[in-house]
Amino acid sequence: MEALIPVINKLQDVFNTVGTDIIQLPQIVVVGTQSSGKSSVLESLVGRDILPRGTGVVTRRPLILQLVHIDAEDRRKTNEENASRKNGRLYKGIEGEEWGKFLHTKNKIYADFEDIRKEIEAETERITGNNKGISDEPIHLKIFSPHVVSLTLVDLPGITKVPVGDQPNDIEIQIRELILKHIANPNSIILAVTAANTDMATSEALKVAREVDPDGRRTLAVVTKLDLMDAGTDAMDVLMGRVIPVKLGIIGVVNRSQLDINQKKLVADSIRDEHAFLQKKYPSLANRNGTKYLARTLNRLLMHHIRDCLPELKTRINVLAAQYQSLLNSYGEPVEDKSATLLQLITKFAAEYCNTIEGTAKYIETAELCGGARICYIFHETFGRTLESVDPLGGLTTIDVLTAIRNATGPRPALFVPEVSFELLVKRQIKRLEEPSLRCVELVHEEMQRIIQHCSNYSTQELLRFPKLHDAIVEVVTSLLRRRLPVTNDMVHNLVAIELAYINTKHPDFADAIGLMNNNLDEQRRNRMKDLPPSVPRDKGAASSLQSAPGAEHGDGGTGNWRGMFKKGEEGLPGDRTYHQFLPPASPQRGHAVNLLDVPVPVSRKLSAREQRDCEVIERLIKSYFLIVRKNIQDSVPKAVMHFLVNNVKDCLQSELVGQLYKTALLNDLLIESEDMAQRRNEASDMLKALQKASQVIAEIRETHMW
Repeated sequence: MEALIPVINKLQDVFNTVGTDIIQLPQIVVVGTQSSGKSSVLESLVGRDILPRGTGVVTRRPLILQLVHIDAEDRRKTNEENASRKNGRLYKGIEGEEWGKFLHTKNKIYADFEDIRKEIEAETERITGNNKGISDEPIHLKIFSPHVVSLTLVDLPGITKVPVGDQPNDIEIQIRELILKHIANPNSIILAVTAANTDMATSEALKVAREVDPDGRRTLAVVTKLDLMDAGTDAMDVLMGRVIPVKLGIIGVVNRSQLDINQKKLVADSIRDEHAFLQKKYPSLANRNGTKYLARTLNRLLMHHIRDCLPELKTRINVLAAQYQSLLNSYGEPVEDKSATLLQLITKFAAEYCNTIEGTAKYIETAELCGGARICYIFHETFGRTLESVDPLGGLTTIDVLTAIRNATGPRPALFVPEVSFELLVKRQIKRLEEPSLRCVELVHEEMQRIIQHCSNYSTQELLRFPKLHDAIVEVVTSLLRRRLPVTNDMVHNLVAIELAYINTKHPDFADAIGLMNNNLDEQRRNRMKDLPPSVPRDKGAASSLQSAPGAEHGDGGTGNWRGMFKKGEEGLPGDRTYHQFLPPASPQRGHAVNLLDVPVPVSRKLSAREQRDCEVIERLIKSYFLIVRKNIQDSVPKAVMHFLVNNVKDCLQSELVGQLYKTALLNDLLIESEDMAQRRNEASDMLKALQKASQVIAEIRETHMW
């Protein structure tokens, strides 16, 4: 199982190259208050002075420290790998048995640990400056030594409460957010460091750890400065877990004092002194405390933790690799042959546009109707229902019909209903079909415009790489649609004009309707004659019914005498319609002159039987012929729109695009990628390579390594 920690270190290196924390790797995060001894604990684990020391805020950037245990054979092999030949001379690689490497200095080897400490200080100041500010950008350091156990540790800035010097006022919040960012990783082990000369119940490190790990399953407590406790007190209850129990345990250590550091006391001597102190002060707990026991415990915890996290980690890496592969495919390959690429994109767009209309597109919209399906909906639902909602007699009142009949007869009373009145009125009604027909053309045109955007968003995402090409294609297609719109409108206008040009009263459907109407009128007349009293001769029934209107005594027909029509309170047959006529303010007596300049006022009277019959005949004829024309328009307008607009655009689209855009002078301009596309492609490519490499690293682990 020792092989697991190097695997995680390899994964850490792989993902460091792409500079992202997309994968949460198992690691040990050191948390504690300022000057609680966090850095001293880390140095004890390394066995060397590598970290900046001093008072106040010293650790101002996260330090990801990878300890790699090597033996003599590994060291010789590394020496050979790092030996380099320059100017024909062989230069030796690493001097000594321990060395370090920083990520930001690439392959530079630091054999002197004093140089490592100075580099940490310089790199910290490079990002955070000379003040006491902090940064969340980590420093990556790898230490190779035969005297360490394999560990991955993260040293964080200490928890502070009051800004010092020129620190920002929200320094406490910044440090707290930085700590929570690292310990919130469920794959991390929290090393909560607390000084022994403070009350364990006031430990900020344990408080923060408990926020993200309330069960304490991944928290290990370390009590530092055991030798600095007040006289007469000890940490026995704390180390035994009687004050605050911690599931993974509590380990006490003794750090070097600042005087020891100033006097260059070796870490090895410090560990020896620590062991002697524990044997003297805590003999029963000496074998379960101290730096060496802490290192072994951390190594064991980290290995078991890695073993538990590895299956989920492997799944996560594979899923991300598939996602980034798909993302990279959507970005497309860098353009090499611009001419071929342009022609391919134009052809693909034209094909997708036509396929969207035909309903055979690769990407089918599920949220709403689109393309050909919406055009079909416009034809048969929107346009069809709109035409069906047009009332054949809408906007036509009885007075309009009667007035049209009278105007068609001229000065002579008519024996029959004049044909001209029917023709005038039916044309007026047919004209009302033109507006919904033109609106149908407009709706189809709008949908053809929407298909452009649909193809750009869903079908040909490559177009999004080239904004200028996308805009040019949209402009060409829009221009083509704009040119076809007047032609289609003219055709639809002509379809209505054709119907208006010749009223075909010999139409078979119209002839059938007239025959049916005549039968109905005959039946009504027979029913009326049956209801006449026996004293009235049958052959005079019709005349009696016609003469029932007042004014017949003067020998006038139903439509003949204006004075008879102006009389009030006339009684007609039951069910007769009310007719609104205009009457002068004062009805003249017979024999008196009529002032023709008087303004007529509307009055109501019942229609005579003749008037009622004439109106009914005209209205039925209008309705019958209107339905025939509406049926023709409902059938012919969609056909005209399909031929003159939809099919024409489909047929001409590719040739139009090629003719307008496939020009040598436009190649370079049209195929300029958007500014961030190349960057995003490179980032996705780097991430994909890192994930694939990580997958290979995990795949090398055998089941035997995990137990």
